[in-house]
Amino acid sequence: MNVLILGGYGAVGVHLVQLLRAQGISALAAGRDPARADRVVDVTTTDGFAAALSGVTTVVNCAGVEDLRVAEECARRGIAFVEISATSDYVRALARVRGPVLLGVGLAPGLTTLLAVDAFASDPGPIDIMIGLGSGEHHGPAATAWTYQLLGQRFPDPDGTDIRNFTGPARFTIPEKARYKPFPAVRADFADQHRLTDELGVPVRSYLRLDSRLATAGLAALTWIPALRAVAPRHMPGSDRWVVLARSANGSDHWATGRGQSLATATVAAATVRELARRQITTPTWIHELLDLATLRDDLSTTGIEFGQSTAVI
Repeated sequence: MNVLILGGYGAVGVHLVQLLRAQGISALAAGRDPARADRVVDVTTTDGFAAALSGVTTVVNCAGVEDLRVAEECARRGIAFVEISATSDYVRALARVRGPVLLGVGLAPGLTTLLAVDAFASDPGPIDIMIGLGSGEHHGPAATAWTYQLLGQRFPDPDGTDIRNFTGPARFTIPEKARYKPFPAVRADFADQHRLTDELGVPVRSYLRLDSRLATAGLAALTWIPALRAVAPRHMPGSDRWVVLARSANGSDHWATGRGQSLATATVAAATVRELARRQITTPTWIHELLDLATLRDDLSTTGIEFGQSTAVI
């Protein structure tokens, strides 16, 4: 197995390269900087990208580049393309690519997807997904840009209405191990809520909050004046602690928490790549169609991620 990691020296990619190599898997960091890349790649030029695929069996996109042509080029060659993006429109388009594409690989979507599927299995009914991110973590530019690009944008709710990102606050009971102070999360357009709503036949809704009340309130305010995104801070107050949970209709939660969002995403991606070595895919596939939470839990526990469940308080 020979894995090419686009953005292989970025916030997520650098962890993924290290994890795969530690597991004896050949991993090449790809990017435009010859000083840092094992294989120099410019994904904005089709010819240059095609040449970089020589001898590659799997491509993981950690570069934040959302260009269908990249996945299509891999698909034409029978190379598995693994995507960590949470962007709904892009992921929906990837699901129509003819070839081996793996979707929803990361913390959110990814781990959130598996928690939601687990919660639904325990209590079939509507699911609320809460993503809590440490606003103090140093993210790559793609992750920061993704958050700010949601400002002012709308997306469809399962009830047919349009929802503006970072509105519609809701409260969740956060596990104590996450060390998050209690305040509401707000709606956000993560791709897996749409996939799971369609697949499970029940409303699945995603909510986002940061560990900083000030930073969360800032997003909720800026979504009404999206033009101000240009002056929004690159770094915000907070820690590197994250927490994700899926809440069933009966109020019970399935959750996971840890430190370092980028490392968590890379750990999920590494486990997925290993599974692809054992189980070949030929069509667009979501992570929960390849892995289950029980399979992934052992891998994630080695990086300090903790899992738990809480029952509804009656």
